[in-house]
Amino acid sequence: MINTEVYDYINVLDKAADASALRNRIIGDNIANADTPGYKRQDVAFEQDLQRALKNSRYQSLDEKVSSVRLDRLNGTVYTDYANYSYRTDRNNVDIDNENVELASNQLKYNGIIQSMSQEFSNLKTAMGQGS
Repeated sequence: MINTEVYDYINVLDKAADASALRNRIIGDNIANADTPGYKRQDVAFEQDLQRALKNSRYQSLDEKVSSVRLDRLNGTVYTDYANYSYRTDRNNVDIDNENVELASNQLKYNGIIQSMSQEFSNLKTAMGQGS
């Protein structure tokens, strides 16, 4: 994490990339445990926390909102999804097809985050007169 306003977007994107990487690992765990009796699907909460942080800001512009985000409160949190629900007799609630869709969706999000970070660095290079 870099502590200057120039990197506000990059710092938030970095937190989003971390949460997405964590979600990839958790989805992999879900897939690996699809046949484990009693296993409950897990997921990562992040997007709601980011949305809440941006909405709760008293500032009007997106730049000001991003600048005011408390990065220490933006961490992906692992939680058990539908802990008391199971449609299977072995009490496992993992749907392998759903997990594969979530994995593909999360990979697209991760790729978008990385592209956004790359664009932010490119913008900084241009601003410093070192652009391509």
